Amino acid sequence: MARASAPAASTPKPPRELTGRAVLAILLAFFGVVIGVNVIMARFAVTTFAGVETESSYKAGLAFTAEHQAAERQAAMHWKVDVSLGSPGGGAREVNIVVRDATGKPLTNLVADGVLAHPTDARRDVVLDLEPLGDGRYRARTQAGAGQWDLVIDFAQGGERVFRSKNRVQLP
Repeated sequence: MARASAPAASTPKPPRELTGRAVLAILLAFFGVVIGVNVIMARFAVTTFAGVETESSYKAGLAFTAEHQAAERQAAMHWKVDVSLGSPGGGAREVNIVVRDATGKPLTNLVADGVLAHPTDARRDVVLDLEPLGDGRYRARTQAGAGQWDLVIDFAQGGERVFRSKNRVQLP
């Protein structure tokens, strides 16, 4: 009786040798991915950043003392600024302002300037065209999106700012 011979066992392949070219390719691929991700992230950061609050921190520092003194003078006046926000419809917003002195008497002969400043994106700021209605009342209509805003109103007499009202408001 003849025996069938078993097939010869296949010899295992020797492990692939790690050459200098392979190491170079691995390093280049790794750093290529890291640099590529950095370039993409830097591009997104630069194109979505709205800018800084202050153009020059040095100039802002110099103006700090004057702003501090103006705030003290403003606090001594005890003026009261009442603001009401409304939505007449069609996406429009209405800002109504009443300004009174310490005794509650309406203040007249003031020039009011206002802005709805977006807290995180200066490109979205909305300038308010405040029209005087008499008896210390002012009104502006504007198109501003929902969310948090800083309502900044400056009152001036004789070309000089005498009062600033700044409040965080939530528009529905």
